[in-house]
Amino acid sequence: MTVNELKESCGFEIICMPDGEREVSGCYIGDLLSWVMGRAEEDNAWITIMSNINVAAVASLSDVACVILAEGVKLDDEVKNTAEQKGINVLCSQKPIYETALAISGMV
Repeated sequence: MTVNELKESCGFEIICMPDGEREVSGCYIGDLLSWVMGRAEEDNAWITIMSNINVAAVASLSDVACVILAEGVKLDDEVKNTAEQKGINVLCSQKPIYETALAISGMV
C-alpha cells in the first residue's frame, strides 16, 4: 500500500506529501523519540502526537514512509518546511492514536 492509498482509505488529511507513492509496510506507534529511532522500521507509518522539529529528524533517520499525527495535531510552518525538504510525508488524523491505529490495522 502506498502513502496515497493509506491516506485515501483512512481519510487522513495531508500536511505535506512529497512522495505519496512511497510504500508503507507496517506501523509503529510512539512518542518517545529515542524509542522510535531504535524501533521503527524502514517504510513504517509512524503514529504520534509529537509535532516539534525533532519529529522530522527522527522520521528521516528512521526512514519511515510517513508520519501520521493523531488527535488533530498540526505542524508549525518551520517543521512542515523541514519535513518537505527532507522528503517526509506527514498526514493528520482527527482520531485518537488507538483509533488511528485501528483504521490502518490490516492494511499495512
